[in-house]
Amino acid sequence: MKLFEGVRVLDLSRMLAGPYGSMLLADLGAEVIKIEDPDGGDPMRMMGPPFLPDGESAYFLAINRNKKSIALDVSRERGREVLYDLVRQADIVWENFRPGIMERLGLSYAKLYSLNQRIIVCAISAYGQEGPYREWPAFDLALQAMGGAMSVTGEPGGRPVRMGLPMADLAGGLFGAFAVAGALFRRERTGEGALIDLSLLDCQVSLLTYIAQYFWTNGRVPIPLGSGHASVVPYSALQTRDGNLIVAIFAEKFWGAFCRAVEHPEWERDLRFSTNRDRVLHRDVLMPLVEASFRTRTTADWLERLQKHSVPATPILTVDRVLSDPQVIQRGMVITMDHPHYGKTRTLGTPVKMDGAMGLEVTPAPRLGQQTNEILTDMLKYSNVKIAELRATGAIA
Repeated sequence: MKLFEGVRVLDLSRMLAGPYGSMLLADLGAEVIKIEDPDGGDPMRMMGPPFLPDGESAYFLAINRNKKSIALDVSRERGREVLYDLVRQADIVWENFRPGIMERLGLSYAKLYSLNQRIIVCAISAYGQEGPYREWPAFDLALQAMGGAMSVTGEPGGRPVRMGLPMADLAGGLFGAFAVAGALFRRERTGEGALIDLSLLDCQVSLLTYIAQYFWTNGRVPIPLGSGHASVVPYSALQTRDGNLIVAIFAEKFWGAFCRAVEHPEWERDLRFSTNRDRVLHRDVLMPLVEASFRTRTTADWLERLQKHSVPATPILTVDRVLSDPQVIQRGMVITMDHPHYGKTRTLGTPVKMDGAMGLEVTPAPRLGQQTNEILTDMLKYSNVKIAELRATGAIA
């Protein structure tokens, strides 16, 4: 039995944060029904390039697997009535509209609760349901900027840099799925539903963790350190004769082994470098020595030497190399799904491995409204006549 087997999610979300989080639920067995506007559906259906040969968005494909799609216009009264019927049979309503939109659509928490007292509503928004920025629109870039991430990302003295991964959006999806799991667990014990107010800015700020605590401790505003660490030396990317690698001396036990691996035993005896605290204090002395040494040998040579001494060191892989790496492959992080037009198509696996199983059953992202008739017929038991009437009014497509 899958972790969320038997859980039904009505997914009104669009873009990235919401669909990514609902995909996590779907991967673990939830039945996720994507509620989409008949006029184009989720805007991410058009996100790109790149596109598959028939115009399908690779972006949309990546975050909407294992879901069903119903084309339903909830701005129309007849469409809302259908959604109300779905809510009566659902466990979770998952949405990422701006605050106030759900109320204007007639989908307030009070209304949904009146239909189903066990319903769990997860409302993901940029800045939350309350506060002076409540009405502001925002995307991942804005939240990285507002949440402090861009101020500590990049090279020292350089311009603020966006993280290569859309971490503000992805964190929202992760926190949302985590919160829903907790709400389901509480409901099993109390029978109570829940309203979850999830702000992407809150999520981003929560990721500051020790960086915020450092500021409160010493009063120094954190700055970008490139690949370095404020409290650990050496801990960074290093240029070799033919490329780059990383070394992470995060524990004191690795320092001596590092010095022996790089054939500089005198560093271990140098009082300026005796402990990590000393090395942080003398970062500007030690790191030029380390950098000069690493430029003398190839990446492969250094990795062999460092790993022989059990020093934490790895190559810096490009995405193509990651997706063909033997560890990644063995862990089932690259899998195939049966695409209706292209047959076997690669996609990412799940990091959640249960009971030793490495695989993941995947269905490709649905076409807009692909399961509309199935959901209305099998789940809601609507007649063909009623479905035809709904289609004639524009409530469904």
